[in-house]
Amino acid sequence: MANAIEIKNRIKSINDTMKITKAMYMISSNKLQKAKSNRQATEPFFYGVQAQISRLLRHFPDIRHIYFDNREKDMQEVVKKKGFLVVTADKGLAGAYNHNVLKTAEKLIKEAEDPYVYVIGQLGYHFFLGKDIPLKEEFLYTAQNPTMHRARVISDRIIEDYLEEKLDAVYMVYTRMANAMEEEVVVEQLLPLKRQKYTGELNPELIMQDSVQEEFEFLPSPEVLLEHIVPSGITGYIYGALIESYSCEQNARMTAMKAATDNATKMLHDLSIQYNRVRQASITQEINEVVGGAKALKRKKSQK
Repeated sequence: MANAIEIKNRIKSINDTMKITKAMYMISSNKLQKAKSNRQATEPFFYGVQAQISRLLRHFPDIRHIYFDNREKDMQEVVKKKGFLVVTADKGLAGAYNHNVLKTAEKLIKEAEDPYVYVIGQLGYHFFLGKDIPLKEEFLYTAQNPTMHRARVISDRIIEDYLEEKLDAVYMVYTRMANAMEEEVVVEQLLPLKRQKYTGELNPELIMQDSVQEEFEFLPSPEVLLEHIVPSGITGYIYGALIESYSCEQNARMTAMKAATDNATKMLHDLSIQYNRVRQASITQEINEVVGGAKALKRKKSQK
């Protein structure tokens, strides 16, 4: 059994660790609220962009465009080459957040033939390097700082590779909140866009989602209009996914830090009981030694 000094030192060490876990919990909570606020501030614009795309497709249901059709020359729309944008974190201590998204991404990448892999986050970068999975590009300073500028840089690069026909389809693997307590890994197709998403499964929060009956005249053409507004829609979706992943990371870290703090509290309780028992045993032993010494002196005096 450890002595009182060792137990006391361990109690001090756990108390110091608890200060760190509590501080990390509070920091993650603040970052989570800030991320939600940033997303709410930009949502109306991108809902409006999606609504305009939806309205255009409703009025021109037969329109073909490279953003919605796999390839003009490939009428069968067979996906040959896939790209994956994987969103991870720059730091750990977030429970199973990184493990879940990397496990899903690794499975999809191994099933694809010669895939293009774009990764966000240092943990994902080092994970794929360790698995000898070649990376097309790693977007630095994005996981911990999801901004509109970073989302635009990412979307421009992906759209460029898609338009140059280096890719036939692009998927985004990220994490979103299923509810207030649970997170789930999501695989969404970024390109080509799915018509049904804009015509048959409209988001209830989209602005101006009701069909307008009046005639429209587009100058120069609906195709040119799509070329301008679709990239903004993709940028908005990527930005929303980055914010969602960042929020999930902070939420997972809050959960992990709370669990660590609770475990530390339980350990302190057990160590306090153990310390008291050791201290009481030590005191009892000292008393027994004093009493034993007194009796020995008394016997020695009586013998004299």
